[in-house]
Order: sequence, then C-alpha cells, then structure tokens
Amino acid sequence: MKRKSQSTTSKFTGFLYPAGAVALLLAVWQGVSMTGWIPGYMLPSPVDICRAFVNDFSNLMGHARVTLTEAFIGLFLGVVTGFVTAVIMDHFPLVKKSVYPLIILTQTIPTVAIAPLLVLWFGYEMTPKIILIVIATFFPVAVGMYDGFQSADPDAIHLLRSMGAGRLAIFRHIKLPGAMTNFFSSLRISAAYSVVGAVISEWLGGFNGLGVYMTRVKKSFSFDKMFAVIFLISAISLALMALVDLAQKWSMPWERAGKKQSVQHTKKGR
Repeated sequence: MKRKSQSTTSKFTGFLYPAGAVALLLAVWQGVSMTGWIPGYMLPSPVDICRAFVNDFSNLMGHARVTLTEAFIGLFLGVVTGFVTAVIMDHFPLVKKSVYPLIILTQTIPTVAIAPLLVLWFGYEMTPKIILIVIATFFPVAVGMYDGFQSADPDAIHLLRSMGAGRLAIFRHIKLPGAMTNFFSSLRISAAYSVVGAVISEWLGGFNGLGVYMTRVKKSFSFDKMFAVIFLISAISLALMALVDLAQKWSMPWERAGKKQSVQHTKKGR
C-alpha cells in the first residue's frame, strides 16, 4: 500500500512541476500583455487567444480534421515504409550499404524546399501532403528499428541457431522484441513530425487544413487566431505522443514488470 501511494505521489509530482511552469509562463505573458509594453496586435494575450479559439472553434475543428487525416495516413505509411526498410537493411548488409546513405540524404533536404515540387507534380489535393509526411516520418522509424535489430543479444542469437532456428524465428523471438523500445521512441518523434509536416505542406498549397487556416488569418493580421492554431497544433502533437506511450505500455507489459522488479530489488538492497 505504501509503495502504491509513493508511486502515485511521484506521478502527481512529475505532472505538477511542468503544469506549474506552464501556468507561471501564461501568468507572466498575461501580465506583460496587460501592461501594454508589447502591442496586442504583435503579441495577443492568452485570454485573447482563448477567446479567438472559442469563437472560431467549429472552423478550427473542420480544418483540424483535414490535417489529422493527412497526418494519420502519412504516419501509417511512413511507419510501414520505415519498418520494412529496417528489416531489409538488417537482413541484407549490401542493401544497407547502398540504401542507408540515401536515407540520410533525404533528411538533408528541407521539407519547405520539397513541398512546392510535390504540389507542382501532384496538385493541391491530399496526395503531395501525404508524400511529404511519409518522407518526414519514415526516417526515425527506419534508423531506430535498424539500430534495435543490430543491438540484439548475440549470445541469444547463437543459442537459437544452435537449436536449429532459422532467420524468421530469430527475428520473431529475439530481434523484434528487443527493438520495440527503439520503435516506440522513434514513433514518438514521427508522430510529432506528422502533424508539423502536414501543416508545412498546407502552407504552400491546399484548400483546407490548419496550415491553410494559418495563412488566411496571417493575411488578415488576426494574430490571436494564429496563436490559437499554434496552441492547437502543440496540443495535437502532445496527444499523439501520449497515445504512443499508452500503446507502448499495452504492447510491452514485460517492460513494466521489469521496472517493478528493479525497484523492489533496489529497495531490498537499501
């Protein structure tokens, strides 16, 4: 009972500190805005931003639905592409030597430079935006999963081989479970990239989406609405990362069990 209460207290404290920091930042921001040191049209107050969010809520949600659709489709395709690429590179070292530099090269080109070309080639619909999101999201998964496959315990692999296991059995029982931590770490990054990539692609061409909404309110100098979109994008990214954390806890129960055992051993050692 005591251990459970300590765990609950530590979780509450871990949430309280960042929440307090955010609240303090918003309070200072509101105070600066009320003094008039910075004009409201340059830096709207948090109250003005909340008011703009509430007043234009239905319009924001309509654009957010389009952006999330693009982000989810692009993220799914990017994760699948990255996973398959990592598996191929792990099984065929020659392919890794040939493909890995090209994967690195794709990340040296700014997405802002790629987006206009994709719009020119594929039009203003959803296709160029999904392609851009795939380019942005597959890299963390491909590199993270490949590193996870390569860090598999060689002794465990030799043991399975001595028992007659083939490549598929080794991959299923050793490499894939060992790389799951890398996968979810990469997935968190890709989830954030998916939303940002969708918004960037919408800046440069489109009919709906949060990026299109931002360009419209910027032209009308409605900076309170622009900050409302920025906060909404941040909230969506945080929500996606929280979903990834939940998926990791659900799909990796052995990790939680291992952490509990390590904590118990540490307490017994004391």
